[in-house]
Amino acid sequence: MIRKLKSGEFRIYSRSVDKKTGKRKNLGTFPSREKAQEHERAIQYFKHS
Repeated sequence: MIRKLKSGEFRIYSRSVDKKTGKRKNLGTFPSREKAQEHERAIQYFKHS
């Protein structure tokens, strides 16, 4: 899940909620949405390979 921050950057959050904290994990912050989407694809590739 990609969300835009107030600073204008984009952050990737995990799709599922962390059971300990009740929040989504921060998986990285990027200056543009394109960079965030590129990294999210890489995350999905390694999760399922």
